[in-house]
Amino acid sequence: MKYWSLTETDIDRIAIGCGILGTGGGGSTYHASLRAKALLREGKRIRMVRPADMAPDAQIIGIGGIGAPTVGIEKIAEGAEGVRLLHALEHHMGRKIDALLGDEVGGGNGLSPMLTAAMVDLPVVDADGMGRAFPEVQMTTFFIHGQPVQPAALADADGNVLIVTEATTPKMLEKLLRASTIAMGCTALMTTAPMSGEFVRRFGVPHTTSQAWTLGDAVLNARAAKEDPVEAIMRQSGGVRLMRGKVTDIARRISAGFNRGTLTVAGLDEDAGRTIAIEIQNEYLIAREGEEIITMVPDLICIVDSETGRAIGTEELRYGLRIDVLSMPAPVLLRSDIALESVGPRAFGYDFDFVPVGISADAPPVPHYREDA
Repeated sequence: MKYWSLTETDIDRIAIGCGILGTGGGGSTYHASLRAKALLREGKRIRMVRPADMAPDAQIIGIGGIGAPTVGIEKIAEGAEGVRLLHALEHHMGRKIDALLGDEVGGGNGLSPMLTAAMVDLPVVDADGMGRAFPEVQMTTFFIHGQPVQPAALADADGNVLIVTEATTPKMLEKLLRASTIAMGCTALMTTAPMSGEFVRRFGVPHTTSQAWTLGDAVLNARAAKEDPVEAIMRQSGGVRLMRGKVTDIARRISAGFNRGTLTVAGLDEDAGRTIAIEIQNEYLIAREGEEIITMVPDLICIVDSETGRAIGTEELRYGLRIDVLSMPAPVLLRSDIALESVGPRAFGYDFDFVPVGISADAPPVPHYREDA
C-alpha cells in the first residue's frame, strides 16, 4: 500500500491549510500542530493513505473535537482522549479499527485524527466529511448518505467516556453529544460510527489533507518570495476576495455549546466605503453587504490576515484586525440537492436558497505517496 509519511514541515503546511479551510471553526491548529510535532520527535509516525487504497471492508472512524472554539482554545486537551475513544469503541464492537479520518478537515480537527493515529500506529485516510468545518455533528457527507448513527462516543480531558448505543437520527445524535459536551465543560473529543473503506471512497470528500497541504505550501512560498499570500490562496483554491478591510465590531457569545455572533468589516483601500456583516455559528455562515447576501453556506467564507495569509478563527476576532474576507466553492458533494437539505442556508434557519460561488472541483492527492511495507 502507498503511504504519505508526514514530516514536521508537512505539519506546518497542513496546519495553515486546515486553518483556511476551517471557515473560522474547527479548533486551534496551533495546539494540534505542536502536539503532532512532539509525537514525531518521540519517534511516532503519522501515515496518510488515499481513500482509493483502503480495502473495501476496512473499518474507519472519524475523530474530532466538539464544542465552542472559544472554550477549546483556553481549555487544552489532555492528549489521550482519542485513544480512550478508540479503545472504548473497539471493546463495544468486539473488533479492531483499521484507520482513522477527520469528520471535518477544518481547523484543529483536520489534525486531530493524526494525534490519535500516531499514538496507536494507525493510518489516517486523506479524506473527510465536509471539506471545511460545520458546527453540527450531522452535517457531514457521511451522514447525508446514510452513515449509521451508532455507536458513537465522546471523551473529555478528565477521563470520562460516553458511548451512544442508540440514537433515532443524526440530528438527535447531535443533540445528545452536544448536551454531554456542555456537561464536560463545552469541549470534548468525539467519534461517530465506523464506516467501510468502500463507503468512505464513495461519500467522503477526497484528498482534503492534500488540499490543506497545497494551500499551506502556497502561503509559505508566497511569504518566502515576498509576494501576497492572499493572492496565492485564491489562485490555489479558486476562491475570490470579497473584501479587504478592518474588523469594526464583533458581537460574540457562547450559546448552547456554540460560538454565535455577528462580525462587521469595514472596507479599506479599494474597498473603502463598503461594509459587510458575517453571521457566525462556530463557523462563518453568510456574508451580507447591506441587504444583499454575497456568499453563503455551504460555500466557504474564510478570513485571513491581510499581511500573512494566516487564517483567523471566530475565537480570535477583535477590533482593528486587518483582514481579507474570501469565498471558496464548496466541495462537489456538498452542493447536491440532498446535501443542501443538511448544510444549505435553510438548514441554518435562513429563508433563502443556496446560490453558489465559483466551480466545485475535488482536490487531487499530493505526489508524496510511496510504497511502504
